[in-house]
Amino acid sequence: MSNSPIPAPPNPNINPPRSTKPLGLRKNGKQWHTPRTPFNRTLSTSNTTTSNHTTSTTNKPPPSQSYTKRLALRTSTTATKAHERELKAEKEAERTRRIESIKEKRKRKEERERFEAMEIKMSRKRVERRRRREKRNKALKS
Repeated sequence: MSNSPIPAPPNPNINPPRSTKPLGLRKNGKQWHTPRTPFNRTLSTSNTTTSNHTTSTTNKPPPSQSYTKRLALRTSTTATKAHERELKAEKEAERTRRIESIKEKRKRKEERERFEAMEIKMSRKRVERRRRREKRNKALKS
């Protein structure tokens, strides 16, 4: 027996055998480059960049995750998003209510100042009559 080691069988994933068929001249004129092969996703485990494209696994669930787990995750995220939308709507309603009350206060203050300016020019009774008449007209318009 000889002491030479037995050669291991070639790993097909490391260097796939090339076809012996000649490919001819390349279109771009770079015959010294090796011909490209399709990208194999199963060999890629992390973020890899080739000249053609980039694969990123940051937002994807791991491939071992089962469908039920993904479904449960999806339903929980949709419930969370719905709750966030609800909270956002409540916050917006509170904001609009506050804005409306501020506008109403400013409107009342402006009207009061206008009537005070009118009282300076004319008698109090006449101003009260005008105020009542404006209230009636406002009630008819709305």
